[in-house]
Amino acid sequence: MDHRHNYAVSVEWTGNRGTGTSGYREYGRELVVRAEGKLHEIAGSSDRAFRGDPARWNPEDLLLTALSQCHLLSYLHVAVTRGIVVVAYTDDATGRMVQTPDGGGHFTEVTLHPVVTIAAGDPADALDAHREASKLCFIASSVNFLVHHEPVIRLADDPLS
Repeated sequence: MDHRHNYAVSVEWTGNRGTGTSGYREYGRELVVRAEGKLHEIAGSSDRAFRGDPARWNPEDLLLTALSQCHLLSYLHVAVTRGIVVVAYTDDATGRMVQTPDGGGHFTEVTLHPVVTIAAGDPADALDAHREASKLCFIASSVNFLVHHEPVIRLADDPLS
C-alpha cells in the first residue's frame, strides 16, 4: 500500500495595478488560491502589517487554520478509538510570529485552545486524547516551532458547561 499523498494548489497573484512591481507601493498583495475539485476559492493577501488587505486571508491565518483543523480532525479520530462521544468542538487558536531584521520572520509558537463537549466517555481520557491527537497531526509534525494545547472538556449534560 502506498502511503504517500500528493496535494496541488494554484496561486494566482491578482494585485497588478497596471505597472506590476515597479515600486513597493505600486502593487497590491491580493491573490487567489484554487484547487481542483474545491467549491470555493480563497481570497488571499499579505497581513495588514505588510500592506495587505485585512479583509482577505493571509498566510499566517492559514497556517493557524491548518494547525487547528488538523488537530481537530486528529482529535475526533482519537475520540472514536477511545469511545469518547464528541458533540461539539471549538478552537480559538493563537500564534506568535517574530520578524527578523532582514525583513523575514518565523513563527515561534502556536497555542490551540480547544473546547470539547462530550456526551459519553471519561473526561480525563478526553483531556488526554489531545496528547495523542497532537502526535497524529500531520501539520503539527511538519512545523519547527512548538504547538501548545490548552484544552477544556465539558460534559453535554452538565448545565454549568
